[in-house]
Amino acid sequence: MTVTVTDELLQMKVMIKSFVDNEVEPYAQQIEDEDAIPQHLIDKAKGLGLFGMSIPEEYGGIGLNAVGKTIILEQLGRTHNGYVSLISAHTGIGSTGIVKLGSENLKQKYLPEMAQGNKIAAFALSEPGAGSDATNLSTYAEKNGGNWVLNGTKHFITNAPVADIFTVFAVTDKERGAKGGITAFLVERDFPGLIIGKKDKKMGLRGSYTAQVIFENCIVPEENVIGEVGLGYINALKILGEGRVGLAARAVGSCDKLVELSASYAKERVQFGEPIANNQAIQWMLADMATETEAARTLTMMAAEKIDGGKKVIKEAAMAKLYASEVFNKVADKAVQIHGGIGYIGEFPVERFYRDARITKIYEGTNEIQRLIIARRILVEN
Repeated sequence: MTVTVTDELLQMKVMIKSFVDNEVEPYAQQIEDEDAIPQHLIDKAKGLGLFGMSIPEEYGGIGLNAVGKTIILEQLGRTHNGYVSLISAHTGIGSTGIVKLGSENLKQKYLPEMAQGNKIAAFALSEPGAGSDATNLSTYAEKNGGNWVLNGTKHFITNAPVADIFTVFAVTDKERGAKGGITAFLVERDFPGLIIGKKDKKMGLRGSYTAQVIFENCIVPEENVIGEVGLGYINALKILGEGRVGLAARAVGSCDKLVELSASYAKERVQFGEPIANNQAIQWMLADMATETEAARTLTMMAAEKIDGGKKVIKEAAMAKLYASEVFNKVADKAVQIHGGIGYIGEFPVERFYRDARITKIYEGTNEIQRLIIARRILVEN
């Protein structure tokens, strides 16, 4: 695998790493305690162009390709996962649909504000009865003159309490269902009939909010259809594929940070008269953590490179998400073990990473679903 990384991107990588380590990380515990991200950190992310990573320069973004986004999301993954989630849900699945499939009018109308972070985006697919089975949508849309009228409920929607723009999937032909009967819509928060539910209380990802999004005769102009009517399910799969690579990159960055924290602590912690880093048991844990992190990084970068090459990445994106999320959970577990009792205390970052890691095996397609995707592609290809 040969990945070309420009000098400009390398400089951006260094800048984002410095920003994350020196400006965001000092506020990580505050984010955890208050379940809120300080506004100045959001403003700083806007200034660095992070909300416009996926948006082309012609619309005010910085237009990174998949490899570029992977490199930057790795660096963001080094800090509080709630902070990263706010940004990546916007720049990933929140933005990809309109960038890849939206009409020129939609792009001109929404992307400049999205690129600046002045309008936050969300992706609304999951429903109470349609999680892993995303074909079983009950939210439906009916044509009424020059508008569509949406009814239904989405849940666990990341960024919903703060989002201004939603990519929403609804059934437009019940007989066809996923095979030509689901359509994607761009819905503004202020459209009549859109209601945001209360914030979910979660195990982790504090500072990143999820909630239900309810549509009660919500009126959406027909020009706000994303892509072609009826092809929404196919479009959702395309959007999620790229999103999974970004999620994997974030997990790799978190693993990098956990390896660093664990190695540093092992050298400082003295037991039986010497640092625990001298113990083979600790060394083997660090070796496994670092090796699996590098393997996850390579798999993720391979998928990103294929995206940039215009190749289908259904299998590779699923592999990257599956492996990187499972490595994140294993690395977080070993990090807590190396830290011992102090790793279980809430004021120390490894405890936070341990809780935040768990959701990565569930959202944007459970790891069981990723295995099904991978297996089915193998059976088709061989």
